[in-house]
Amino acid sequence: MGVSGSGKSTVGWLLAERLGLVFVDADDLHPSANVTKMRAGMALDDDDRGPWLKAVADRMRQARHENEQIVLACSALKRSYRDELRRGDAGAVFVYLDVPRSVLEQRLQQRSGHFMPASLLRSQFVALEVPGRDERSVRVSVEGEPAEVAERAAEALAELPDVLCKLDGGRGAG
Repeated sequence: MGVSGSGKSTVGWLLAERLGLVFVDADDLHPSANVTKMRAGMALDDDDRGPWLKAVADRMRQARHENEQIVLACSALKRSYRDELRRGDAGAVFVYLDVPRSVLEQRLQQRSGHFMPASLLRSQFVALEVPGRDERSVRVSVEGEPAEVAERAAEALAELPDVLCKLDGGRGAG
């Protein structure tokens, strides 16, 4: 989770590959009206995000029902959004990709072919509520190459014994 340009899709895909899990990008679940609005440079509001968050939670619920473990790239900027996603999977753990705003601005200026323009970065930071200590989450710096970030995320997740147990098929650490 994190703001646009933090590396959610790239790091999420690498993390899923590293853990042998299925990767799902929540961007693919946006209704076309949301994509059109963002392409036009307009920030989404909570009303816009509602159906999208429901679709993402439904995908998480489907994965849980099918006993499929996934890595999901999703902004999940507000606690209320993460609460909605937890309705899809109460055991969800959020990996917050922490990146300085100056780095994000540079990344978004260089990115092409994505529906989220750099002009909307400010709205992402306005909406961002960093996960609290009472939320199941880990915070990972995006310093370095994406593979390094994914490895740090895997290591941080391994620090959570109940998560590790699920990831290694219930065998436990070591």
